[in-house]
Order: sequence, then structure tokens, then C-alpha cells
Amino acid sequence: MKNAKAFTLAEAMIATVVLGIAAAGVLLPFTSGAAVQAEGMRRTLGAKLANDLMQEIVNTPFNQIVAGYGAFSEAQGQVKDAGGVVFTDSNYTMLSRNVSCQYVTVPQQPPQSEPEKCDFIHVTVRVYYSGKEIASINRLVSE
Repeated sequence: MKNAKAFTLAEAMIATVVLGIAAAGVLLPFTSGAAVQAEGMRRTLGAKLANDLMQEIVNTPFNQIVAGYGAFSEAQGQVKDAGGVVFTDSNYTMLSRNVSCQYVTVPQQPPQSEPEKCDFIHVTVRVYYSGKEIASINRLVSE
């Protein structure tokens, strides 16, 4: 059997292991790429949700911003569109968002004894995915 032209069992096993390692090396970037793409999609969606809510706040009369949005919060899976309807798409199930509002003064402005008399409100909208912040928008709103 000196002129045998077939693989032995050991050679076939080694070839299978080498092929498996090579296949894993080729497929690994694709799985990593899919994870990065999903993260990018979540961040884009988070930025859109933050921007939409900020636009809603900016279009609210100045004297109603803190009363309407000062303690605004939407629980995970309860994010609503501009019409107040909860998004039912599976992309929104792990998302939540909240708003913080603070009256602020600038150095040129005389000190105010009542915060409601300030000319500016610092508004921050944050969006979270599974409890982790993925988007944040800050804006100074004036009358």
C-alpha cells in the first residue's frame, strides 16, 4: 500500500479541524459587524426619539415647559409617539426616555428670587436602551 492515494483517517481529521478554524476566522467579522450594526441602529433610533421629544418641548409655551415636562418619564417599552400612542414595534421594547428641566440665569441677568421669572430653561432629554443611556440632547430654551 505504498502507492495509496487516499487520505488516512488522521489526515482527514486534521483537515476538518483546520477547515473549521478557517471558517470561524472568516465568520467572526460578520457576527461582530452585525452587533455593531444593531448598536448603530439603536443609537440612531434613540437620537431620533430624543430629537422628537425635544421638538415637542420647544414648541410648548415657555411657561408650561417645567410643569409639563419637569418630571417627564416613559418606562421601558412605553415610549410614545407625538400623538401619545405607545410604539408597538419590537425595536422600541427596550427603550425608555426622560426629561429634566432647570431654570437658569446668565451672568448679565439680574438674580431672580423666583425661578419661574428666569428667562431660560435648560432642558435635557435622555434615551435609554435596557437601562443604558444611548442618546442625550441638551438645549437652552428661552421665551
